[in-house]
Amino acid sequence: MPMPWTYRHASKEWRAFLDDVKERMSLESDNMAYTAVDAVFQVFRRRLSAQEGLQFASVLPSVLRAIFVQKWDVTHPRAASDDRETLTSEVKNVRVNHNLTPDNAIEATAWAVRRCTNGRDFEGVLAKLPVEARAFWHVDVADPAELEQRIL
Repeated sequence: MPMPWTYRHASKEWRAFLDDVKERMSLESDNMAYTAVDAVFQVFRRRLSAQEGLQFASVLPSVLRAIFVQKWDVTHPRAASDDRETLTSEVKNVRVNHNLTPDNAIEATAWAVRRCTNGRDFEGVLAKLPVEARAFWHVDVADPAELEQRIL
């Protein structure tokens, strides 16, 4: 079996994703973008079972997959679903002293994740998750082509 593309081109995928996030969130540094994305992932995974989280992570590019599962304590009880405002507040409170995450962090991360994943695979995994999880990753765009995978 050949090496998976995402492993061979992990740096290229990560750079494209990070650039998308920085631009979408109007952030200046890679560190700021990483902090925001990590916080979004932490908030999302708190609302999943370990099995659901691993299914979700399986369709992410390799670096994002690693960030998603890093330091995940699956023994914590599942958090309740919340409205977008509450979720955004929770994202902004992750590492609060080092977090300059903007209000659009969830939407911007969702937009960038969709642009770096296989749309069919991503939607397939979301279809198996609770409706609140699907809503978390919903992105409104005028042109669906905007969300097409950019690194193939």
